[in-house]
Parts: sequence; C-alpha cells; structure tokens
Amino acid sequence: MKKLTSLFILLIGFFSCTPQNKKTVQIEKDSYGITQEGQEVDRYTLSNAAGMQVEIITYGGIITSIKVPNAAGGLNDVVLGYDSLSDYEKGSPYFGALIGRYGNRIADGSFTLDDQTYTLVQNDGKNHLHGGTKGFDKVVWSADSKIEDNKAILQLHYLSQDMEEGYPGNLHTEVVYTLTNDNMLEVAYKATTDKKTVVNLTQHAYFNLSGAKDILDHELLLQAPRYLPIDETLIPTGEIAGVEGTPFDFTSFKTIGRDIETESIQLERGLGYDHCWVLDNPEKELQTAALLKEASSGIQMEVRTDQPASQFYSGNFLDGTNPMKQSDLFYNYRSGLCLETQHYPNAPNEASFPSTVLSPGEVYSTKTQFLFSVIN
Repeated sequence: MKKLTSLFILLIGFFSCTPQNKKTVQIEKDSYGITQEGQEVDRYTLSNAAGMQVEIITYGGIITSIKVPNAAGGLNDVVLGYDSLSDYEKGSPYFGALIGRYGNRIADGSFTLDDQTYTLVQNDGKNHLHGGTKGFDKVVWSADSKIEDNKAILQLHYLSQDMEEGYPGNLHTEVVYTLTNDNMLEVAYKATTDKKTVVNLTQHAYFNLSGAKDILDHELLLQAPRYLPIDETLIPTGEIAGVEGTPFDFTSFKTIGRDIETESIQLERGLGYDHCWVLDNPEKELQTAALLKEASSGIQMEVRTDQPASQFYSGNFLDGTNPMKQSDLFYNYRSGLCLETQHYPNAPNEASFPSTVLSPGEVYSTKTQFLFSVIN
C-alpha cells in the first residue's frame, strides 16, 4: 500500500509540472461602454504566457493598453491612451487608433482618378488628414476572436461605403491583431473595393517605453537612408532627400532629443519630427524598419513591416490637455511618439511616389509587427 501511495504522489507531481498546465495565450471580452450614437463598444484583452497584455476596443480599433515585461521583472504600459470611451469621443490625437481610408495628409483635400476629381474633407487646415472628420478611428468595427496555433487573434471588420468622407468605392476592410508568446503584436490589413479608390492604412499608437516622462531620451534607429521634406502645411514637397549629415539621420541609434532642437527649416515646420522616412526595402518584404529602446525600463521595441515608409512623429502637438489614463495628470509635450508604417503622404497627387490606388479585383494586403524584448 505504501508503494502505491508513493506512486500516486509521484504521478500527481508529474502531471502538475507538465506543459498542459502552463499559462498560454488568452482572450477576454468585456463591455467598454456605449457611444453617443448608441452603439455598443467591446474591449478585448489579449494576453500571453510571458505576461504581456494588449487591450483593444472596437471603437476605432483602438489599442488602449500594451503591457510588456520590463528589466525589473514588472510590466510597463507602453502606449498612451484614455480611461473611458467618452474621453476618446470628446477628442483624441488618434491615440492607438486604426487610420483610414488614407493615413497621413492629402494636399488640398482632393485627388484625381481616371480624370475624375474627388473632393475630401479638409480637416487639417486646407488639407485632408487621416481619413477625414469621421475616419476609421471614429467608427465601431465588428469583431471576432479566436485562439489558433497558440496565438490570440482579434479580427475586426468595417465597410466604408461609397463616397464616405469623399472616397469612391465600397471598401471592405479587415484588420487582424495577433499576439504571440514571443511578445509580438502583429497588425495585418486587408481591403477590397468595387470602384477604383486610394487606400493607405496604418496604426497610430503613441509609444513611451518608460511608462513616464517624455520620449527625448529614447534611442531610435530607422532603416531609412532617405526622408520626405515637407512644406509649411506638412505636405511632402515631392523631393526624396538623403538623411546623411542632417538631424534626420537615424541610421544608427541616437536619442530622439539629440538633434530635435537643431536649427532646421524642416524641424521648424514639423515643430520637431513629423516626417515620413523612406525605408530601404526594395523587395517589399517583411523586415525591420525601426528599433526603439529606453534605458530605465530596459525595453526594446522592434518594428517590422512590408510597407515602403514610416512616419515618425515625436508628439509635438501634445499640449497638456489630454487626460492621462489611470492618473490625475495630463499628457504633455512629447510624452509619446508614433512610428506609423505606411505609404507616402499625398501619394495620390505625386506621380513619382509609389501608387496607393486599389482597383476592383485587387486585394490591399500588408503587415506590421511590433516585437518587444528586454535588453541588458
């Protein structure tokens, strides 16, 4: 009997240590509120075995939180955001939102396709910005979730109807967020149309790896030997300029604050960095576009994409009026930065830029990955 008891105890110990009980990816869903128009908004929390958590709401497909392991063994929430749906509806500088139909700016709010001129909403001075007054960041997406191949997957869908915000064609859009156990968050975009149109989708998360203070001591590397100079309204001039010898050279790690106050007409126009970097990716393959790291947290973020460019924005328009989540404080000047993988701004009006035209029968398809790790 003693032998049987000992064997029983050993078996219990064995099964309690087997991988089947190891924490793995999970998805939880709860209510996030009701919009002013009466639409229900859900929140999905994706988590993995390493403790990383990503919270996404169906309003705007907004990433409200990304908690990642830091060097001290805790978690840092590395994105800016709000505590409530009402805050997002009152006004947001696109915190964590999906951007469409066209990310970034289109000059004079118009473009021409097949000799027909389309007039868009002018919501950035005389220019069109981030899809208009009610872009993809301000609509409620339908959602489905699943766990597959040990990945937490959230699928979002939205139908942008013909002439919404001035764009032609019924655009069926799918965005899939995927969290893996190696602390990678992937954002995959797909779209189809029934009429020739232009499309440029991106994700507008504001990152701060320290979880506090500003982002000027973050170190950034961009795999981009060229960038797009801008005019006084932040529209690209059409020139593709080299970064060597300029404040825009991030081809090796440097702190964001090192050159940001350098005397430069380009930095004056952007109030800092608010420019599009041309990535060195001629094969349009998924590859590293940027590396961002911060010493106090020990966190590094790698951005991989198959897109031709990335807009680096250093939070120059944050002005202390946006309430900070889980705090009585406010987000101040340069308290977050964006790395928006995308096509070139104003491409519909620049024949020399890569085309953003999508025709019936074609599929717009692109991916961006955010990979988080702890550095020594």
